[in-house]
Amino acid sequence: MRFARRRRAEVDVNLTPLIDVVFLLLIFFMVSTTFIKETHMSIDLPEASSDSARNSEKQIEISITRSGEFAINEVTLKRRDLASLKSAIEKVSGGENAMPMIITADASTPHQSVVNVMDAAGQLGFVKLSITTKNVTAKDDR
Repeated sequence: MRFARRRRAEVDVNLTPLIDVVFLLLIFFMVSTTFIKETHMSIDLPEASSDSARNSEKQIEISITRSGEFAINEVTLKRRDLASLKSAIEKVSGGENAMPMIITADASTPHQSVVNVMDAAGQLGFVKLSITTKNVTAKDDR
């Protein structure tokens, strides 16, 4: 007895559901992603030929931008006056004025801004002050 063979249907892959899932994932990631603009201060350091490589575990770093904005340990201050600068330094130091203070100022920063930071540190009793510079190698003029 011979049975008639059934003809097998051709198998084809329907891509429509796959495309739908990929599209939904794309929409999900677009909606759930947060676009946070991180504010980093751009500072172009002045140059010096001496090398100072002292690092301390506890230190206060005050950054000053070209426009005169202050940041203490990478936290930008909203106001630029001496009183808010002093209160922010006191808050970060916890009243301990023996900590070293590093002043990082842009090469184009007005001198008055650096003097204000040094004045605030002096009024609070800080004596270990240092200014950050870029190390420049000496070139021979031959």
